[in-house]
Amino acid sequence: MTDSKYFTTTKKGEIFELKAELNSDKKEKKKEAVKKVIASMTVGKDVSALFPDVVNCMQTDNLELKKLVYLYLMNYAKSQPDMAIMAVNTFVKDCEDPNPLIRALAVRTMGCIRVDKITEYLCEPLRKCLKDEDPYVRKTAAVCVAKLHDINAQLVEDQGFLDTLKDLISDSNPMVVANAVAALSEIAESHPSSNLLDLNPQSINKLLTALNECTEWGQIFILDCLANYMPKDDREAQSICERVTPRLSHANSAVVLSAVKVLMKFMEMLSKDLDYYGTLLKKLAPPLVTLLSAEPELQYVALRNINLIVQKRPEILKHEMKVFFVKYNDPIYVKLEKLDIMIRLASQANIAQVLAELKEYATEVDVDFVRKAVRAIGRCAIKVEQSAERCVSTLLDLIQTKVNYVVQEAIVVIKDIFRKYPNKYESVIATLCENLDSLDEPEARAAMIWIVGEYAERIDNADELLESFLEGFHDESTQVQLQLLTAIVKLFLKKPTETQELVQQVLSLATQDSDNPDLRDRGYIYWRLLSTDPVAAKEVVLAEKPLISEETDLIEPTLLDELICYIGTLASVYHKPPSAFVEGSRGVVHKSLPPRTGSSESAESPDAAPSGGQAAEQPAVIPTQGDLLGDLLNLDLGPPVGGPPIATSSVQMGAVDLLGGGLDSLMGDESEGLRSDVGGSPAMGSGSGFAPAPSTAMPANLGAPLGSGLGDLFDLTSGVGTLSGSYVAPKTVWLPAMKAKGLEISGTFSRQVGSISMDLVLTNKALQVMSDFAIQFNRNSFGLAPAAPLQVHAPLAPNQSVEISLPLNTVGSVMKMDPLNNLQVAVKNNIDVFYFSTLYPLHILFVEDGKMERQMFLATWKDIPNENEAQFQIKDCSLNADAVSSKLQGSNIFTIAKRNVEGQDMLYQSLKLTNGIWVLAELRIQPSNPSFTLSLKCRAPEVSQYIYQAYETILKN
Repeated sequence: MTDSKYFTTTKKGEIFELKAELNSDKKEKKKEAVKKVIASMTVGKDVSALFPDVVNCMQTDNLELKKLVYLYLMNYAKSQPDMAIMAVNTFVKDCEDPNPLIRALAVRTMGCIRVDKITEYLCEPLRKCLKDEDPYVRKTAAVCVAKLHDINAQLVEDQGFLDTLKDLISDSNPMVVANAVAALSEIAESHPSSNLLDLNPQSINKLLTALNECTEWGQIFILDCLANYMPKDDREAQSICERVTPRLSHANSAVVLSAVKVLMKFMEMLSKDLDYYGTLLKKLAPPLVTLLSAEPELQYVALRNINLIVQKRPEILKHEMKVFFVKYNDPIYVKLEKLDIMIRLASQANIAQVLAELKEYATEVDVDFVRKAVRAIGRCAIKVEQSAERCVSTLLDLIQTKVNYVVQEAIVVIKDIFRKYPNKYESVIATLCENLDSLDEPEARAAMIWIVGEYAERIDNADELLESFLEGFHDESTQVQLQLLTAIVKLFLKKPTETQELVQQVLSLATQDSDNPDLRDRGYIYWRLLSTDPVAAKEVVLAEKPLISEETDLIEPTLLDELICYIGTLASVYHKPPSAFVEGSRGVVHKSLPPRTGSSESAESPDAAPSGGQAAEQPAVIPTQGDLLGDLLNLDLGPPVGGPPIATSSVQMGAVDLLGGGLDSLMGDESEGLRSDVGGSPAMGSGSGFAPAPSTAMPANLGAPLGSGLGDLFDLTSGVGTLSGSYVAPKTVWLPAMKAKGLEISGTFSRQVGSISMDLVLTNKALQVMSDFAIQFNRNSFGLAPAAPLQVHAPLAPNQSVEISLPLNTVGSVMKMDPLNNLQVAVKNNIDVFYFSTLYPLHILFVEDGKMERQMFLATWKDIPNENEAQFQIKDCSLNADAVSSKLQGSNIFTIAKRNVEGQDMLYQSLKLTNGIWVLAELRIQPSNPSFTLSLKCRAPEVSQYIYQAYETILKN
C-alpha cells in the first residue's frame, strides 16, 4: 500500500480527529496520524495547532516516527519558537541515544531549527557529538557547526566550536575530514578576514590522505580547499600535483574540474623545463576530452571551462582538435562554443583540417551557426598567416553560393583580412562589388563601403557605387552613414576632379539634414579640413592604419588568472568574477594565481616560436568592460592633449545641460567670431572651388581658435594662492604592537612636488632588538609600490622609535581592490613577517599637470555620458569660493573657470590621476549655506566616491 492515501482526505474537523489520534495509546495509530499531519503540511495546510501533540510523539524508539516528528519540527519551529523549547529535552536525550543514527538525526535537526532562543541549549549536545566515537555522528556534527555559525556566529566562537572543527581536520575518518573542511570553508567565506583554514604542509598532507577515501562530494570540498593553499616552493607544488592527478580519472565531472583547477593553479609554480611539467600537460588532456562525451548540458559547462584553459595554456589541447569538431546533433549552444575553441587552437599544423571543417559548417541550415563559421574562417586567416590565402579562396567560394547571409558575413571578415594584410588580396574586390545589391545588413553594408572607399583608386566606378548608397542616405543606420561619409571623403582626396559634387552632397546631407550629433560633427570636421588645409586632410583621412591584432576577444590576463581559480564554478561558465553576479557579495575574495617560478613568460601558443627566433608578441587584448575597471586603471582615458576630442559617444540631443547656465554661455558670445573665422577661410587648392562650411549651421563649440573674450572669464590668477603642498593627514596606528609581536607601525601618506611618500613611525615595544626590516605591497588599484627599500639604518632597540619616509611610485602591478583605495602591506623583520591593510587618500594620486585646457573641459564634459555623473553634498564648510579654490589647488585640484549664477558661485575644476584618468567637477557654493554641492563626471565612475572623500578631507582640514 503506498502513502498516497494520506493526501486524499479533505474532511472537516480533521484537526480535531488528528489530535485524538496523536494522543492514542496504539503505536501504529500514532504513526498513521503523524503521516497524515506531514501530508497536510506538505500540501500547504496549516497544522501548527497540533505542535504540542506532535512533539509528544518524539519520545519513541521507532526511527521512522522520530524522523517524521523531526521533519514537522523543522517546518514549524520558526513560527512557534516558544513551543519549540519543549523539544529541547528530547534532543539532549537523543544525542546520548545508543543508536548512532538517532544521535546524528538529533544533531542534524538541531542545526536546521533556526530559532535564536534554542541555540544556546544545543551547545552541550553538539559538543558531545563533535567528540562522538561514531564517525557518522561526527561528520553530521561538523556540518551543524557551520549552520549554527550562520544563525549566531558569536556563540560558536565563544563556545570554541571552531577550534574543535580545526581538530577534526586531523580525524582518522576521511568523511569527517571532508565535512570539517566543507564547514570551515563555508564559515571562512562569510568572514574572509578570519584565517580559519590555516593550512600548512602537515594539514595539507592529512587532506591529501583523506582525498583518496572519501565520497565524491567530500573530494570536491577537499580539492577546493587545496586550491586556496599557497605552496612554499615548486617541490611542494609538484608533490601536491602528483597526489591530486589520480582524481582526473574520476567518474564525477565536478571532481575532475576541481582537480583540473588545483593543477592549473600549481602548474604556475613549476618550471617549464621540468620533465614533470610536460607529463602533467599530457595527463590533463584526456579527462577534458572525456567530459565532452557527456550529455549536452555538461558538455557546455566543460567547453566554457576548456575555453579558459585553452586561453591560459593552449599547449594542453593542441593535439586534440578533432574532439571539438561539431556533430550534426549538437545543440546550437554547444556548436558555437566548440567553434570558439577550434579557432583558439588553430595553428599552422592543423589549419587545413580546420578550414575543411569550417567550410562544411558554412553550408549548414542553422543561420547563427553558419554566420559564426564564416566569421571563424576570417579569424583563422588573421591568426595563421600561412593560411590566409586558402581562407580567402574559401570565402570567395562561399560568396559564389549567393546565400544572402553567407555573402554578408564573408564581406565583413574580408574587410578585416584587408586590414591585416594590406596590398595582398585586393584582387578579390571585383567579386565583392558584384554582390553590392544583395547587402541589407548595416554591418555588411558598412564593411563594403569601407572597402570601396579604402581602395577607390583601384575601382573604376567607385563614385557610382558610393552614389548608389547615397540615394537612401537618411534611411541608413548611423554605422553606414558614418562609413559612407568617410568613404566619399577618401574618394574625393584620391580623385578630386571627378567627385566634387558627390562630396558636397554628402557633406550637406551630414551637416544640414541630419540630427545625429556624431554624423554632424564628423561632417563639420571633414568640411573644415577640406576647406582650410587639403594637405592636412590627406594626412588625416588617408593615414596608414595600424594592423589589427589576431585575437581581440581574449579575456584580459588578470581576469583570466582569477577565473582559472574559479574553474568548475558558475564564474567559469559566465566568464565573470563572482563579484559581478553574486548579490550582496560581502565575502567575495579576489583570487589570483601564484607567481610563476623559473621561466617568466606566459603560456606559449600552440605553434611555439621557432628556435632562435623571437617569441611572438602577446596579442593585444581589448578588455571587457567591468574587469578591473576594464583594466581602465592602465588606460589613458583622459582626452587627448591639444584639440577637442571628436565626440564618439552618441550624445542625446536635448539632454539636460549639466553646467547650469548652458555650456555655450560659458564661452560668452564667441560664436560670432567663430563663424567669421571659418567662413573666411581660403578655398581648397587653387581653383578647386570647394565651398567653405555653411556659416548658419555652425555649432558654437567646435573648437575653432577663440578670441580673447574668454580671457577674463577664465582668468584665475586673481585670488588663487600659490602652491602650498598637498594636505597630509595626521599619522594613525596601522599595525598595533599586540598583533606584530611588539612592533607598532603608524603612518600617513603625503605628496610633495610630484612625489608620493609613505611616512612611517616604527616603534619597538618588545623586549628584544629588531633589525633586517623590509616592506612589500600587494597588487592594488593604482599600482602603488615602494620606490626604494625600507631603510632602517641602525637596529631598533626596545622602547625606541624611528621615523622613515618611504618613497612610492605607481608602476607596480594593478588589481582592482575593494574598496578601491585599499592597500595591503607586508613588513618583515628579524622576528617574523606581519601583514596589515590601510586606506590611502586618493588626493596623493592627483598629478601636477591636472589642469585641463578650457576648451577641452567643455568638450570633455559634453562627451562623458550623463549616467557617469555623480552628485555629493559637502556639509559644514564655511569657506568662500576663493579660499576653496586656493585650498584645492594645493592638492592639485585645478579651477578652470568661476562663474556667479543667481548669487551662487560655481567653480569648474579638473584633476588627473596618476594612471591618466581625468575627473571633471562642478562645485556649487552659496554664500549663506555651509553645504556645497559637488558634481563629478569621469569615464571611470568607480572613482567618484573616493574623489568626493578627498574633497571633503582637503576642505575640512
